[in-house]
Amino acid sequence: MRMFGPFPAARRRGREGVAAVEFALVGPILVLLLIGIVVYGGWFLMAQSVQALASEGARAAIGGLDAAERDGLARREVSEAVRGVALNPDLTTIEVREDAGRLRVVVVYDASDSLIMALGGMLPRPPSVIRRSAVIHVGDYS
Repeated sequence: MRMFGPFPAARRRGREGVAAVEFALVGPILVLLLIGIVVYGGWFLMAQSVQALASEGARAAIGGLDAAERDGLARREVSEAVRGVALNPDLTTIEVREDAGRLRVVVVYDASDSLIMALGGMLPRPPSVIRRSAVIHVGDYS
């Protein structure tokens, strides 16, 4: 019997398809894991972008002298800033509320038509509506 390395040739021939069988078992799990990383990574990017928009709107609203001016400043800043991030401005909703000395800027983004959400397929999907807010204190600081 001929020897190739430490194993006899007859024994070596019986192991030729092992790698293909192992990949057939592990491959689908690996592919689902990679798709999940892309989907959730993209969703976290969108959520962080929406939070940044809300924060920028609240920051801009600080300069307003009355409620109407603060509302206008916040809406204008969010509307302009949304063009600089990878979000669709038509799917973005801005809410500005002021009560009890606090101004709350809420930015809502509907990601249900996003390519990232479509990639999810049979994976558990993150929420398709991303809602983030920022709050600032307005009025008397004494």
